Amino acid sequence: MNIKKYTYLCTSKIKRKFNKLNDLKMATKIRLQRHGRKGYAYYHIVVADSRAPRDGKFVERIGSYNPNTNPATVDLNFERALYWVQTGAQPTDTTRNLLSDKGVYMKKHLLGGVKKGAFTAEVAEQKFNAWVTEKEKNENTAKSKLSSSKQAADKARAEAEKAVNKAKAEAVAKKKADAIVAKMEASVAEEAPAAASAE
Repeated sequence: MNIKKYTYLCTSKIKRKFNKLNDLKMATKIRLQRHGRKGYAYYHIVVADSRAPRDGKFVERIGSYNPNTNPATVDLNFERALYWVQTGAQPTDTTRNLLSDKGVYMKKHLLGGVKKGAFTAEVAEQKFNAWVTEKEKNENTAKSKLSSSKQAADKARAEAEKAVNKAKAEAVAKKKADAIVAKMEASVAEEAPAAASAE
């Protein structure tokens, strides 16, 4: 009887310790936390326990994402994002795309090459800087294309509006001229019988 009691106590202690270890080794996720009003959402990029609710408790906020602007605005604490990715936090699909776009996964890849001895840290930094400059150049060309297409659309819209206004003005002028002519004809028509009766 005592042996059974002792084994039960031991197994319960082991289970409690195991549960504590699991709590310490929580599955962290990098995900989006929704904010903003209905139809106009923006998101905080947070590191949270995978069991926590979407907009609930989180470990750390590492950035924000606003899809309402064109192009979308992403503000990210690069060093902390890199730390959490290297620690093993699993990002959601959208967050992975955002982190990849900002170069977090590129940096992780290069640091892995340095760790394996494929190249030095200086070479890795040069490669990363080259990648960043190329990315910025592509973003700037995309932004300039967007702004030039917007300007062209605005110009075309203004010209179309001018043409419509001109057509309206011509129609109004024609209507006024027709009214004046009709008035003159009516006054001439009234004067003619009055002159005939006076004779």
